[in-house]
Amino acid sequence: MEQGENQTADNLPVSSSGNNESEDLPVKERCFEQREALPGEPRCVVCGRYGEYICDQTDDDICSVECKTILLARVAAKTKPAVQAAKRVNLPLGDESICIKDTNFPNIPTLADNRITALRSKLDICVKGEAVPDPIMCFSSCGLHEKLVHNLETAGYCMPTPVQMQVIPASMSNRSLLVSADTGSGKTASFLIPIIAHCSQVRSQQCTGKRGPLAIVLSPTRELCVQVEEQAKVLGKGLPFKTALVVGGDPLAQQIYRIENGIELIVGTPGRLIDLLMKHDVDLSDVSVFVLDEVDCLLQRGFRDQAMQIFQSLSNPQVMMFSATLDSEVEKMSNSLAKTVIRVSCGNPSRPNKSVKQVVIWVESKKKKQKIFEIIKSKQHFKPPAVVFVSSRVGADLLSEAITVATGLKVVSIHGEKTMSERRESLRRFLTGEVSVVVSTRVLGRGMDLLKVRQVILFDIPNSIDEYIHQVGRASRMGEEGMAIVFVNEEDRRIFKELVPVLKTAGAPIPRELANSRYMVGVSLGSERKRKLSSRSRP
Repeated sequence: MEQGENQTADNLPVSSSGNNESEDLPVKERCFEQREALPGEPRCVVCGRYGEYICDQTDDDICSVECKTILLARVAAKTKPAVQAAKRVNLPLGDESICIKDTNFPNIPTLADNRITALRSKLDICVKGEAVPDPIMCFSSCGLHEKLVHNLETAGYCMPTPVQMQVIPASMSNRSLLVSADTGSGKTASFLIPIIAHCSQVRSQQCTGKRGPLAIVLSPTRELCVQVEEQAKVLGKGLPFKTALVVGGDPLAQQIYRIENGIELIVGTPGRLIDLLMKHDVDLSDVSVFVLDEVDCLLQRGFRDQAMQIFQSLSNPQVMMFSATLDSEVEKMSNSLAKTVIRVSCGNPSRPNKSVKQVVIWVESKKKKQKIFEIIKSKQHFKPPAVVFVSSRVGADLLSEAITVATGLKVVSIHGEKTMSERRESLRRFLTGEVSVVVSTRVLGRGMDLLKVRQVILFDIPNSIDEYIHQVGRASRMGEEGMAIVFVNEEDRRIFKELVPVLKTAGAPIPRELANSRYMVGVSLGSERKRKLSSRSRP
C-alpha cells in the first residue's frame, strides 16, 4: 500500500479516500468508532477494522488512536532488552528502613492534553481533583503483570471501558477515589485490577512468610460479595493472589481458617466482617486498600457505622468508593474516609443505562400475570435469559411457579429468605442457561454482572427511582443493547412524578393512562402539550 492512500495517526486529519469533504473530520479515538473494512481496503493490524490511518512509527495500518497506542505498546514489549539475572545479595536492613511503592508507569506514548480533554468529553468522563492521572487506552499501558493481562484477555476484557480507563491509572497512583458510573459499566474490574496488581507486586517482593490481608472490599449483599470474589479469582489466576469470602450463611470457622492460612484480599459484608474483628484476632495491619462497593446501598441499609469501624481499624489505607448514584450521604461518607479524593463520573448515573430500551405497559394488577404469560410465550417479545423483578419474597415464589405452569419453561426464584446455598444454586442454573427466567426481589437489582441478560421485566415497579434505575440496568452490561418491560398502574402513583421525566429523557413512549393520571398534575408533560397545540394553531 502506498503512503498516499491513507494518513498517519499524527498527521491528521487527511482522509484515506482523498475526498476533501472529509479533511475536517475528527480523528477516531477508539476502535469501535471505526467501520468494518470493505474488500480490498487496508485493515487495522490490531483489531481488523478499516485501516484509515498509518502509524508513523511502524508504517502499519491502524484504525484509531487507541489501536496506535496498543500497537506501540506491543512493539515496546517486544523490543524490551533482556535483563540479566544478577546474584542476589542480602543487605542488612536498619531500623529506619522504609518501603516505597513505585507507581511510575512504563514509557508508553500518551495523548496530548487537548486529545485527553476531547477523549473524556466523547466518553462522558468527568473528573475533579488535583493532578488527575491521564486515562489509559489499553490495559498493557499501565505496567500490569503479563499474567494479569493474559487473564484479562481470557476473561473477555479486550479493552478498558470508560470508567476503567480513568479509574485504573488513578488507583495505581495510590489516589483515593469516589466513583459514580452507569450500571453495567465495569466498575468491579476497575478496582479489582489495581488490587490484584498491587497485591501481586507486594508478595513478589516480600521476604518474610507472613501473608496477612492486603486489601478489603465491602459489599452490601452476599450475592455481590460472591460475585466480586469469583471475578477476583478469575483475574488473579496464576498470580500470588488468594481471596477470602467473609459473608453470613457460610461457616465462620472456615472463613477464619482461610484467612489464617494466608490471603491477599478479603471480600465481605460489613456485619460478618465486624463479627470477625470483634470475636477473633484477625490482623489487618497490612491492609493498604479499602474499597466500598455500592456505597449508596451500604448507607441505605444502615451499614455506615460498621464501615467506619472497619476503616478505623486500618492504618491510613487508600480508599475507593463506588456507586451508581451519588447523594449528600455518600459525599459525607467520602469526607469521613479521605481528606482528598479524585471524583470520577462516567455517564449519567441518575438515569437508566442509555443502551436499554424501556417499554412501559399500563396493566391492572389482576391482569399482570396474564400479560407476563403473553410476553413469555411470544417469540417476538421474549428474549431469554430474562430477569423478572417483584416486590415480595412470597410473590417471587408464587410467580415463578405460575410461569412454569403456564409456559412450561424452567423458572427459579431468588430472595432473601432462601439459604445461601439455595441462592447460589439458583443463580448458577440461570447463568449457565439451565433455566430461562429468574424471578427475584431487589436482591439481583444491584451490581450483579448478569452478562447474558438482555431483558428484564419489572412485574412490580420499585418504590424509588434509584432502585428503578438499577433494575432497568440489569438488561445491559458493557454497553450491549437490552430491553426493560415495565408494568405500571394506578397503584404505583407514588413514583409517577419521578418516573415520567426519566422516561422522557430516554425517549420512551409514555402510556396514555399514565400521562393523563390525576397524580401527574404539575408535571411538565402538560405544558409541553400546550406548546404543541399552540404551534399547530399558528397560521
